[in-house]
Amino acid sequence: MKQKFFKRIYVQVVAFFAHNPFVQNFFKGTIHQGKSKGICVPGLNCYSCPAAAGACPLGSLQSNLASPQGKAPLYIIGIIVTIGAFIGRSVCSFLCPFGLVQDLLYKIPTKKVGKSKVTRHLSVAKYIILMVFVILLPYVVYLTTGIGSPFFCKLICPAGTLGAGIPLVIANENLQSAIGFLFSWKVTLLVIFVLSSVFIYRPFCRFICPLGAIYSFFNKYALFGIYVDASKCTQCKKCTRYCKMDVKEVNDRECIRCGECIDVCPENAISLNKPWKKNK
Repeated sequence: MKQKFFKRIYVQVVAFFAHNPFVQNFFKGTIHQGKSKGICVPGLNCYSCPAAAGACPLGSLQSNLASPQGKAPLYIIGIIVTIGAFIGRSVCSFLCPFGLVQDLLYKIPTKKVGKSKVTRHLSVAKYIILMVFVILLPYVVYLTTGIGSPFFCKLICPAGTLGAGIPLVIANENLQSAIGFLFSWKVTLLVIFVLSSVFIYRPFCRFICPLGAIYSFFNKYALFGIYVDASKCTQCKKCTRYCKMDVKEVNDRECIRCGECIDVCPENAISLNKPWKKNK
């Protein structure tokens, strides 16, 4: 199905509210504490967001690595692997709430910064952040000090600042008196990401997000996604030139499988609806 007949943003909006159905909690300044909080959602959505129905897989992974057991439970790994095996980085394109925020910011009319060899090299940074802030630091710091911490959530994640930190501080006077350097640092990072998202397509997804890095490992092998019919493809590279992500080929690690390349392919070689067809 051609992308022009399919509005991706509709799925993104539905996914946003599926991740965050308890909107009334923003006015109360409270966090939903139901049983659903024990389940990891697909996208990057902070556990502490007042409206959140579930837990962020990155936050859960870090918290367990920094726990007294010092290991990630199999159910968290299982959820991430299952999602990745089915749809890979389609999560980034269709299901991630912070991806929607970046897409909307990029729609603001202004001169844009295109992709280049520099941005392609910078895209490697998210794998470094995954290893250092999500895996190594929580585990190693716990082993050495006995007190672990979800370092990516604590020091970097702008989604948590936007969806949880700022709303909770606004709604709770006690938190307002307790904010310090760390909160100011996180707000500064958020402002940087918000402003850069107006000029650069999805900077957080491309350069920073560890969850996208994890899902990218499944792109070549996931059951559903973007596939190229090699018998029709003429290697004109129009698809990759048109793509705003730092892809070298359709469905590589930087492809978020949004489907926009389908419309620009002159040979109709790219498809969303043939999961048994693999890229070659």
